[in-house]
Amino acid sequence: MDPLGAPSQFVDIDSLPAWNDYSEANQLDSHKSQVEKPQLDVRSPFPYRKDINAKIILWKGNVALLNCTAIVNTSNESLTDKNAVSESIFMHAGPNLRDELLKLKGCRTGEAKLTKGFNLAARFIIHTVGPKYKSRYRTAAESSLYSCYRNVLQLAKEQAMSSVGFCVINSVKRGYPLEDATHIALRTVRRFLEIHGETLEKVVFAVSELEQAIYQKLLPLYFPRSLEEECHSLPCLPADIGNSEGEPVVPERQIRISEKPGAPDDNSDEEGLEADISFIGSHAFARMEGDVDKQRRLILQGQLSEAALQKQHQRNYNRWLCQARAEDLSDVASLKALYQTGVDNCGRTVMVVVGRNIPVTLIDMEKALLYFIHVMDHIAVKEYVIVYFHTLTSDYNHLDSDFLKKLYDIVDIKYKRNLKAVYFVHPTFRSKVSTWFFTTFTISGLKDKIHYVENLQQLFTAIPPEQIDFPPFVLEYDARENGPYYSYPSSPDL
Repeated sequence: MDPLGAPSQFVDIDSLPAWNDYSEANQLDSHKSQVEKPQLDVRSPFPYRKDINAKIILWKGNVALLNCTAIVNTSNESLTDKNAVSESIFMHAGPNLRDELLKLKGCRTGEAKLTKGFNLAARFIIHTVGPKYKSRYRTAAESSLYSCYRNVLQLAKEQAMSSVGFCVINSVKRGYPLEDATHIALRTVRRFLEIHGETLEKVVFAVSELEQAIYQKLLPLYFPRSLEEECHSLPCLPADIGNSEGEPVVPERQIRISEKPGAPDDNSDEEGLEADISFIGSHAFARMEGDVDKQRRLILQGQLSEAALQKQHQRNYNRWLCQARAEDLSDVASLKALYQTGVDNCGRTVMVVVGRNIPVTLIDMEKALLYFIHVMDHIAVKEYVIVYFHTLTSDYNHLDSDFLKKLYDIVDIKYKRNLKAVYFVHPTFRSKVSTWFFTTFTISGLKDKIHYVENLQQLFTAIPPEQIDFPPFVLEYDARENGPYYSYPSSPDL
């Protein structure tokens, strides 16, 4: 308790300016540099809402000092983490907090648990556990961090709390990239306030100076303060904005069921019973199709419309995808020839292909194709790049051009649209010539996306070294050929 007459160290959130009142000028200028003429008829998925903005507060300061209904503590699963936020909360709350935490018996990653605030100005403390971030498990980390914010808000709603003060849940020691985490935090809060925000009057983001810069940059994307800022912010939104709740979407986990499985699209170019049969055949609950031979004949004769061709291709891809999910592909997976690693300088997912690990003459290439589809289906929904290590490959490892053509023809359009670059590492003269012929005369759409990389130092200009899991032999070869004039990150045992 403060001495009589002394000013309180705690901060009343009603004295803090709402996001609506936060300086808008600088932010608008930064977006105008990217989009000179906004399209006023195009609305953002996060439209301007003055009522929601009035509930948001960005404040540089210690979350433990906020006078609100509840503040958020970020901790580990035993609720004993020694980070700056937790230690400040424990110091101001007093010794009774540690005693009460013992009764909770820990908290799992992504969950949220409630205690009293004790000597804090806040009545409650909501404890949550953020994920440890590893680039190869990025999807799991995104889902867990979303759960942290969502469960905190849900708990606040259940307890009829009027205000919540958030610290930045992704603590530095857990390694979550700050900007990626901020996207998840802001969109989750935004979606929750849209759907369930009738009881919550204030949500405060308590940040440090470093965190404040990121929040100021990203808040206009999810909480635009005017129609103009909404338009300027729209092109800056990431490709992945989650579902209607803000939750990261993993397409392979979605159940693909239409509201009216038997009803054809309005723009269907097929007519009568044949159109109905063709449409029903594209759904998971009914694999009936029209006359396949007739459809193929029409395709060869060029009589099917572009829309019908696209439907036919989509049905074909879905069959491959279903087979890939049903097949035992553990033998192909054990080769570790294809895997997800980190992100490039533009934040795009990096997929690695290790040529030397592909025993073309020994494995079932159809299973290899199925494995590629199984791994890549959810990756290709947003922008990605491929790093192909041609290092020390031999004829024994070279993929046949017919196989590559078949793969390219089978995959969904999203693979081709969202593939932004292929980094061909340690190419040989022969491989360059083969690739030139293949991309010129067989798959012309891929030619401009291929970049030959003679050494790893060149690769690091596009992808930070810590974002790539290297096979050890690649590092050894590059050091031998190009000299150990720079250090490499440690690599897993591949």
